[in-house]
Amino acid sequence: MKLMLRRSGEDLSAYVAKTDLEARVVETQHPGLWGGWIKLSNGWVFELPEMDPGTRLPISVEARRIEG
Repeated sequence: MKLMLRRSGEDLSAYVAKTDLEARVVETQHPGLWGGWIKLSNGWVFELPEMDPGTRLPISVEARRIEG
């Protein structure tokens, strides 16, 4: 699924285009964002691709939904 990730202050949010859903990121597998999973406030979990830690937000990525 296509996710758009962005940061607003300290909060990180994700927009899921296919379902027109915007939700806060509530948990991450790693302190850095890339190469692990993220959990959204609605319970969905996505696996993010490996990317350079310095990748700037906002960005659209192809992510795989693994739970929720």
